[in-house]
Amino acid sequence: QEDLVESGGGSVQAGGFLRLSCKTPGYMCGNYCMAWFRQVPGKGREGVATSYYRTTTFADSVKGRFTIPKNCNEDTVYLDINSVKPEDSAMYYCAAVNQQCNSNNGPGFYRYWGQGTQVTVSQ
Repeated sequence: QEDLVESGGGSVQAGGFLRLSCKTPGYMCGNYCMAWFRQVPGKGREGVATSYYRTTTFADSVKGRFTIPKNCNEDTVYLDINSVKPEDSAMYYCAAVNQQCNSNNGPGFYRYWGQGTQVTVSQ
């Protein structure tokens, strides 16, 4: 069991910026596919962004507002959310798998998961 640890969630006003962080084991950041999912109560997990080497993909619902930068010197993958909207409110999860991935891959494709960090956006 490898640990992914998310942080950075909290309450933010609509229109603002939020950065979520995912701390990874040392060997994982630059070599695994890293992904971010989100989930609201009563619904399944929605993939929002992936990063595999230099390739990033995004769900259509977040394109243009979300980015997924990495700092593998610090073993950290980020999810930057610009112009946050109330519909971005969710529990956000970091996930990883040791192969190529894209935004069409569902939660079952990923082997490693963090515990999640809650984001709440107010008007």
